[in-house]
Amino acid sequence: MGTLLAALPLIPLAGAAVLLLGGRRTDAWGHLLGTLVAAVSFVVAAVLFAQLLGRDAGARSVSTVLYHWFSGGSLSVDLAFRLDQLSVCFALLITGVGTLIHIYSIGYMSDDPGRRRFFGYLNLFLGAMLVLVLADDLVVLYLGWEGVGLASYLLIGFWQHKPSAATAARKAFIVNRVGDMGLALAVAVTLATFGTTSFGGFLPQAAEAESSTVTWIGLLLLLAACAKSAQVPLQSWLGDAMEGPTPVSALIHAATMVTAGVYLIVRTGPLFEAAPVAQGFVLAVGAVTLLFGAVIGCAKDDIKKALAASTMSQIGYMVLAAGLGPAGYALAIAHLLAHGCFKAGLFLGAGSVMHGMNDETDMRRYGGLRSVMPITAITFGLGYLAIIGVPPLSGFYTKDGIIEAAFGRGGFWGIVLGGTMILGAGITGFYMTRVMVLTFFGTPRWREDAHPHESPRVMTAPMIVLAVGSVSAGAALMLGGRIADFLAPAVGPAPEAHHLLPAWAVTALVLAAVAIGVAFAVRVTRTVPVEAPTDISPLTRAARRDLYGDDLNEAVFMKPGQAATAALVTLEDKALDGAVGLVPEGVRGASGVLRHWQTGYARSYALTMLAGAAVLVGAVAVWVS
Repeated sequence: MGTLLAALPLIPLAGAAVLLLGGRRTDAWGHLLGTLVAAVSFVVAAVLFAQLLGRDAGARSVSTVLYHWFSGGSLSVDLAFRLDQLSVCFALLITGVGTLIHIYSIGYMSDDPGRRRFFGYLNLFLGAMLVLVLADDLVVLYLGWEGVGLASYLLIGFWQHKPSAATAARKAFIVNRVGDMGLALAVAVTLATFGTTSFGGFLPQAAEAESSTVTWIGLLLLLAACAKSAQVPLQSWLGDAMEGPTPVSALIHAATMVTAGVYLIVRTGPLFEAAPVAQGFVLAVGAVTLLFGAVIGCAKDDIKKALAASTMSQIGYMVLAAGLGPAGYALAIAHLLAHGCFKAGLFLGAGSVMHGMNDETDMRRYGGLRSVMPITAITFGLGYLAIIGVPPLSGFYTKDGIIEAAFGRGGFWGIVLGGTMILGAGITGFYMTRVMVLTFFGTPRWREDAHPHESPRVMTAPMIVLAVGSVSAGAALMLGGRIADFLAPAVGPAPEAHHLLPAWAVTALVLAAVAIGVAFAVRVTRTVPVEAPTDISPLTRAARRDLYGDDLNEAVFMKPGQAATAALVTLEDKALDGAVGLVPEGVRGASGVLRHWQTGYARSYALTMLAGAAVLVGAVAVWVS
């Protein structure tokens, strides 16, 4: 079992090495190799999962050490992987959804001259993400964390000939560096506090450590999670990242990379439980972001950017659930797994629409596509029903479970958190219905050069599989408490629930909010202006500008940074360079004075020598007397 565990991340990394270092000689079959590698990784993950199930619940944790990585002072790090109930869920999601997206990409990227390189980047991402979730140590996790950031940068900027794509890649890279600094500092403080960075070493000690130190570690880990999972205040990169090919959006920004922050919080759960202040910040970030993303999604006409805002909002639900502690860990993972199915399916559906519409992304130029793209319409529709939480689809079970747990927290904050999520559910019903209606219903609003058609089978087959997951994943995970029982040895058992409201009442409130959002969306999308209206409300204007997230970053960070840089340049030019320049200027001035002594006349030199001799004789006479 240890051999298979060690091979799991190495298989896609080896595929990436072949495709990226093999050069043009691999162009003809590189996409096939990349897809095969992803499929083999999924098979290995499935075999490991089966072997875990064959063990007793308390023994479902396996570790393997590849080699001793490095030592320095009190730090000793092995390149070690651990497979347990939590990491195997992510391994199956990463490789399973990753394989479907690889298959889809064969058709989507068929005419792209850089297809082999694209599949190499996909393999690199899979390998780095597997290192991240299988790591048995914060330092090894950091290795995967940085690898995921690199692969994301390469994939977002894959069409680097487009200035917008190159800019989006740089933006994602820079914003994620902020989070990476948080993780790096958390690793350093963890080592200084506990003397180890292995999860098995420092997590059991968290409850006995000084509360202020644990709080700072938790806040630094949350900063890292905010960047990777596009949570407020580090969410600004996600919408721009849609400049990458659509399979990238499905893999990285829907199913896997943006869930890395949720994984980090759940994996280090005992630390947050020992730091109530940090845990409170987790709840606040999740609550703010789920509304933040939902509001932004209401005003987007670009189908991919609307889905990106939806991702931001749905990850907010997961982060909030993780902030509930043991009562919410299993619920966060359940929603994460279900979201991986329906959101990846939605993004692939959006890519299918773009494929048939000459890469048009403006939903105002769609309409009536259900008649010409029936498979895309049905699979997208099932994902839509799942995300808004229509029973008995997956989102109904997982999202309602989180809302019930929030109310179960009790007191004023339980009501606030539960009410916030119900409001978010209603807004989700609105913007997702708007996406569905504008794209597949109503009268066609296509451009003259558009000739919409259904996508080839290599693209529709993965969409069908994900649609099945959209329908069944929630029930499979939640009914009978399956996911909670399975994860309990890894994340701790959920405490006994204390329901502020009965389950049926929560369900009724959520469905009522969703119904209101759906009805309102149907009403406002009856007439669709092809051009953007100018008489829009201040809230709509703000939502179109991502609630001024970029403006805030420019005002708070960029412009003061530019001013500080200009001041430093001035200081260097005027003060430092000026001080350094005093030396040559002084030498030059003295040389100018001494130069006048060199007249070229012998009588002048003789007179100077006589004067010098007189001064010397006078000095000797004074000294002798």
